[in-house]
Amino acid sequence: MSRKIVWAAVIVIGLAIVLMGSKGKQRAVAGIKDPLQTEAAGQAKMSVDGYDITVNYLYAYDISALVVSTHNYSGSGIGDKLAPRDLALAWGDVAAYNTLVDFHWQQSGRWYSWRVNSDAEIAKVGGIQGVTEHSSNNHLIPADDTVKKQIKRIKVGDHVRLKGYLVNLDGGKADGSTFYWHSSTTRSDSGAHSCEVIYVTGVEWMD
Repeated sequence: MSRKIVWAAVIVIGLAIVLMGSKGKQRAVAGIKDPLQTEAAGQAKMSVDGYDITVNYLYAYDISALVVSTHNYSGSGIGDKLAPRDLALAWGDVAAYNTLVDFHWQQSGRWYSWRVNSDAEIAKVGGIQGVTEHSSNNHLIPADDTVKKQIKRIKVGDHVRLKGYLVNLDGGKADGSTFYWHSSTTRSDSGAHSCEVIYVTGVEWMD
């Protein structure tokens, strides 16, 4: 094998390792408390893709959680431009038993889902309702470019703290087109409209 081929192989293997590392690895973290949600008022204004959008603050939101899945959205739609990344987050017993239960987390189409190998496994975390109340899919709207860069760095296995607001977005264009995106405000719901829409003002890595 020529030296050029050897070096090419090394570069490819090294790149593969970097890419694998950037995706992170599932782990478990114990002792993560429930998100904090407090009354808030106010709004922000945004102009995206020809829409004038009002970001209405519903609640101040402070969530520390284990990242169990990430999904990037890079389409041409307004939702993808507002929130180019979703995070599936877990806390409480779900985060503590994430590897012992062997969850299989997935995200697509602005949804998240999970499965386990047997129903007996999720008894450790309170069954289906326990998972519902201690995990969530989150549409992240960065408040500025610094926050946007931080959100891009988050990977599976990170224990992060996000601060900001749960929000309702309402917007319109001069041609009469409208857009809305409304957040869930409870951790006990599931199915359509159960995702949190978070206007993120700060990101912190906890460990």
